[in-house]
Amino acid sequence: MVDASGSRIDEPVTMESTVNRQAYRSALVLASATLWLAGCVGAGNRTAGEHIDDGVLTARVKTALIGDERTKARQIDVETFKGVVQLNGFVDSAAAKTAAASVARSVAGVGSVKNNLQVGADRTTGRTVDDAGITAKVRAALIDDPRTKSHQIEVTTNAGVVQLGGFVDSATNKAAAEQLARSVAGVTRVTNRLEVRAK
Repeated sequence: MVDASGSRIDEPVTMESTVNRQAYRSALVLASATLWLAGCVGAGNRTAGEHIDDGVLTARVKTALIGDERTKARQIDVETFKGVVQLNGFVDSAAAKTAAASVARSVAGVGSVKNNLQVGADRTTGRTVDDAGITAKVRAALIDDPRTKSHQIEVTTNAGVVQLGGFVDSATNKAAAEQLARSVAGVTRVTNRLEVRAK
């Protein structure tokens, strides 16, 4: 505010000015969140609705797997892209693999299911620890390489066999991820279940 001579006069702090400042800050936060979401959605050419729907479907499938006594949800990684659900990991039996696919297909909104689950052998405690170490090393290799986006790739290991699952941006990303996994000490085989995102 200025007086008749043009000099600035500090406005007194009132309840109205405080509310206006809070509304302004809220608008800035909302605008920033909108821009961030738009950036996330832009990756992979998905709309905001598709991005949110895929996240919701993944959560629903995981919940359904937890609720079914035939499946051990902790053994199963779930990835979703444009309604296509991918199940990755190692399960104890063929029956558990079949049940997981059946549970995923029963979830409303799921378009199709890619069942990449592998039936794994029983593991000793030592073998489980070794597998966890291999998984960590593969993830670290994926993070360190500019050709791969590690957040797009699920890594699971059973008895030295590494499974890569998820949706990546290109065939180059898929091939690079497999090459990196094969280079990790202790890996006996790599099963590459990565899928290139449809444009």
